[in-house]
Amino acid sequence: MSTGFLVWHLNLRWRTAIDRALAPLGLTSSQYGVLVSLSAFSAGGARPRQRELADFIGLEPMHVSKLALERAGLVQRTGHPGDTRAVQLTVTERGAELVTAARAEVLRIEEQRLAPLGGRHSEQSAALTDMLLTPLRHAETLTSEPEQPTSHTQAQDEELS
Repeated sequence: MSTGFLVWHLNLRWRTAIDRALAPLGLTSSQYGVLVSLSAFSAGGARPRQRELADFIGLEPMHVSKLALERAGLVQRTGHPGDTRAVQLTVTERGAELVTAARAEVLRIEEQRLAPLGGRHSEQSAALTDMLLTPLRHAETLTSEPEQPTSHTQAQDEELS
């Protein structure tokens, strides 16, 4: 089997487990990804544009808007003060509460999945994270993939895990 197939298969299983764990909260893994990423931006005081958030998490802006987070009262969209065409996103109080509950479920899944490597905080898990980040960063140099927003920090990476 190729490495790409294994990563793809791991992604499918991981997302399926997260979708099942988050279903009682009324969230999908995609919605969680948007909420937790937006929460990380907000913790740093940033109010990203919808495009910036979409680029950061690897989704199309249209897909982000179709996740129905605003309709559910989890995200608020406001006009950007410097660009009338752009929309800024913020997590609502209800969204922040849901992120806290969802994060606990996601961390539980992560701990289960990484148990064979010694758990989330093991040296093997840290090495795996580094190995996965290497081709992701390299891919950014090979393609026209958008760069991460400049307001993104390593602290936000840690917030997402």
